[in-house]
Amino acid sequence: MDKRIFALSSFVVLAAALPLAAQTPALKPASNGKSVAVAKTPWGDPDLQGTWTSDDTLGVPMERDKKYGDRLYLTEDELKDREKRVEQSKQRIENPSSDNHSPAKAQLDAGAAATAPARGVDSAPVPGQFGEYARRASKQTSQIVEPADGRLPPLTAEGQKKQEAARALRGKAPSTWTDWSIYDRCISRGVAGSILPVVYGNGLEIVQTPGYVAIRYEMVHDTRIIPTDGRAHLPSSVRSYMGDPVGHWEGNTLVVETTNFNGALGIGPNGGGIPGSTDMKLTERFTRVADNTVNYELTVDDPKTYTAPWKIAFPITHEPGYQIFEYACHEGNNAMRNMITGTLADEAKAAAAKKN
Repeated sequence: MDKRIFALSSFVVLAAALPLAAQTPALKPASNGKSVAVAKTPWGDPDLQGTWTSDDTLGVPMERDKKYGDRLYLTEDELKDREKRVEQSKQRIENPSSDNHSPAKAQLDAGAAATAPARGVDSAPVPGQFGEYARRASKQTSQIVEPADGRLPPLTAEGQKKQEAARALRGKAPSTWTDWSIYDRCISRGVAGSILPVVYGNGLEIVQTPGYVAIRYEMVHDTRIIPTDGRAHLPSSVRSYMGDPVGHWEGNTLVVETTNFNGALGIGPNGGGIPGSTDMKLTERFTRVADNTVNYELTVDDPKTYTAPWKIAFPITHEPGYQIFEYACHEGNNAMRNMITGTLADEAKAAAAKKN
């Protein structure tokens, strides 16, 4: 049996076997986001457990607008403008009118009324993720924090070729399943694509046991099993969409280095963008800075695609009533079949017209 498959089954059994007293309860989210002493698991690791979302970074572009130059943060006046837009969206979603029903409002009400954290599909009429939104205005001008200009570094010659191929594919009507992205085919969004904020499905859940950390992503339902026992990476012959993660602790920070990618996904929302090479290494850092906040960093080191490493950083937060729901992705497969059928019908019609 593959060691990583065995680790997954062992992780599930171990988590279930831990006595209730040893499973650290989720901390109550702070309304003010004040820093707190870092909670520890019963075995002494920093406690990152809980359900988190990248919603507060919605609206922050990956690359910085050139007008900001090397400025990572908005000015006070610029921040006020963003706060106004965020508050308008927040009020519209949390306080819907009769003709603007908001599932997020129902989820918030259910969470506020519960004596314990809301759980399960019956905790509210509909999940709040259907109305996903930023609760706070981010001060950042871009998700990219390095290089200093907040822009992607120049591409290598190989990276430019992959960019041209990706652009050509986007402009092509899908006539076969390979014309669709890995995300469209409901296979994976990759490491970066699973946490970068998009229109919905920005939730992830972290679970810990001695020697392991598991991260479960809501959209496309990938789960990463990350050993923290000092082991080496799997052989380079073993590759996958999500790569091979190996973690370790640096003080209160979980550092995860992931290699062994198959070169199919990019570093963009939903795994889009220029596909990374098989030599790509991603280094993530998770640091709990408040009872409802974890600072997340992702460094991309892919010398075959980019001329220099680059870094993304933003907070992920714990929100009342927010939870992970099943992501049933087979609908996308139906859409794929229907669109391919339509393309083939158009091609047959065009071929018949040429004969006449």
